[in-house]
Amino acid sequence: QVQLVESGGGLVQTGGSLRLSCAASGRTFSSNTMGWFRQAPGKEREFVATISSGGSTSSSDSVKGRFTISRDNAKNTISLQMNSLNAEDTAVYYCAGSGRYYSRRSRPNDYDYWGQGTQVTVSS
Repeated sequence: QVQLVESGGGLVQTGGSLRLSCAASGRTFSSNTMGWFRQAPGKEREFVATISSGGSTSSSDSVKGRFTISRDNAKNTISLQMNSLNAEDTAVYYCAGSGRYYSRRSRPNDYDYWGQGTQVTVSS
């Protein structure tokens, strides 16, 4: 059974930083796309960042320059370093893995495996 487990969420003040981690088990994702999405209350799930099997990355305009996605294939994990957080970043953050693709992907439908989510709350 494939599982993705996020950690590292919490409460942080505006301008602060958090680092999210996602540990995969049940299969290796070293040859596949991984990504982060988020969902705020009353809003649809939105793309945050993606990383290809080769380590190429892309991120949404709203987080570009502030968030960095990375992967450690030896540990079968990905991370999301989030800096300069603001209230608009408050959401549940989800880790996702694709079983079909190896390139960068920004659509939720391109991903086959999802974590349970971790809450990030930014207070002013």
